[in-house]
Amino acid sequence: MTRTTTSRDDEAERLRRWRLALGGGAADGTGHELRGRDAAMDGALTALYGRQKGTDGQGTDRGPRTAGLGASAPAVARWLGDIRTYFPSSVVQVMQRDAIDRLGLSALLLEPEMLEAVEADVHLVGTLLSLNRVLPETTKETARAVVRKVVEQLEKKLATRTRATLGGALDRSARISRPRHRDIDWDRTIRANLKNYLPEHRTVVPERLIGHGRAAQSVKKDVVLCIDQSGSMAASVVYASVFGAVLSSMRALDTRLVVFDTAVVDLTDQLDDPVDVLFGTQLGGGTDINRALAYCQSRITRPTETVVVLISDLYEGGIRDEMLKRVAAMKASGVQFVTLLALSDEGAPAYDRDHAAALAALGAPAFACTPDLFPDVMAAALEKRPLPIPDMAEQR
Repeated sequence: MTRTTTSRDDEAERLRRWRLALGGGAADGTGHELRGRDAAMDGALTALYGRQKGTDGQGTDRGPRTAGLGASAPAVARWLGDIRTYFPSSVVQVMQRDAIDRLGLSALLLEPEMLEAVEADVHLVGTLLSLNRVLPETTKETARAVVRKVVEQLEKKLATRTRATLGGALDRSARISRPRHRDIDWDRTIRANLKNYLPEHRTVVPERLIGHGRAAQSVKKDVVLCIDQSGSMAASVVYASVFGAVLSSMRALDTRLVVFDTAVVDLTDQLDDPVDVLFGTQLGGGTDINRALAYCQSRITRPTETVVVLISDLYEGGIRDEMLKRVAAMKASGVQFVTLLALSDEGAPAYDRDHAAALAALGAPAFACTPDLFPDVMAAALEKRPLPIPDMAEQR
């Protein structure tokens, strides 16, 4: 193959990609005509994003694609099958979200046949939960099956590392004064005995040993997950419910899960099945963080052994000053208070910066947390160490 042929092939591939991206009439100036599979891919893209006529009087296609997919169930079902054929799963999920957001196709998800055709992911679960109250009986079982599939995938991905990370933290937090040799925490032991340093012998005399305790079957720590269920927090609600189920399975933790909007609902009794937890939520509505924290505070019996995790974008519809006073009171009593603006892979969300700054001034900085980072955050809170707070600028 000559260099000229290779160059032509590269140019043709470049034009092909531009043609698929631009998606306009007359090949959008590329001069490249799509055939076969490429034409089918372009048709699937055009069905969703459409084309927009220009205003130059000549009918020229201008501007970005706009919504052009019909809203009939058979047409959408065929389109869902097409995009799963032509695009990878990650792209399919993005296109599904665009179809729901841009075209208002949520109503079609009420049909069992449509649910069976979609690619299940966290965002689809969030959409289904927002439709929970209007799902017909014929669709509810299919919806639960879709949600369960996603939940089981998340549990498989997250549970092992979470249990291992938190199990180690619980062991280390259970300090004992007469440890066995293999359980001695040498770093803390040396620091605690520095006053006994003998310069002439260049050694420390360890009068007091500090050891890593071994987690017994009894409860060592209390965890309260307080989750904002406003519509913008859908992905966070899904991940928090899965993590809540994982934490509740650990005998050394007593885990409570509370969801709130303007009302507060305690779903702790359903933690053995995160699908039940999710269908117990009601996405949307207002937000009263103060009321939710008041409820959580009333359930705390061992403040110095308690971690409270507030997951919210902090847009407070309740009494701001009372909310801040509650956080200050809990921290003063010994509670480890963690504020997560989001618990998802979506980066830093829109949030109330004034409330975030006020919480930071109280020693409870607010930040967005990925599911991968959450076990490390919880481990640090259980051990009363500084939290591994990511750079918010990098999350945007």
